[in-house]
Amino acid sequence: MTTPPFPPVSDADLAVLREQLGRPARGVVGIAARCVCGNPTVAATSPRLPDGTPFPTFYYLSHPAATAAVSTLEAEHVMPVLAEELADEDVAAAYTAAHEAYLRDRALFGEVPEIDGISAGGMPTRVKCLHALAAHALAAGPGVNPIGDRALELSTWSPERCVCAHPGAAVQQATAAEAGTAG
Repeated sequence: MTTPPFPPVSDADLAVLREQLGRPARGVVGIAARCVCGNPTVAATSPRLPDGTPFPTFYYLSHPAATAAVSTLEAEHVMPVLAEELADEDVAAAYTAAHEAYLRDRALFGEVPEIDGISAGGMPTRVKCLHALAAHALAAGPGVNPIGDRALELSTWSPERCVCAHPGAAVQQATAAEAGTAG
């Protein structure tokens, strides 16, 4: 389990995130979860982006295979099914605790009045974005976010097996470039 504060973000991590997202990552303060090959899976993002925009999504799912698998769940209308699980008092209490943990993690990187009390994914009372909930579950570890855990269980992607296009290749290339050994 990775909890804030995170080790400094490397140029290699930023290069992989750029490759994963197809654009530069904004406001990254850490890598909250990694693929078994070492590539970023979840980026932690500052609650205020460099341009001043408030950004409530502290944990951002970046791994393309994970993102695609979660998108499939959303397309298959799994969100209403998971929302029904909130009728269970224990699940609802755990989801509220997940919301509070999310807010505590993000607060370590600054308080932003515009997003005060807002976490992500619909927490603490709705299921709105499985990507954000799965990202939180990966960052916090199993047992913290019950809906994020369920989304990961239902998806075809697993954090236990690497499906990166070129496992670690982008990390290795960026690390070599940082060291001045890329040719």
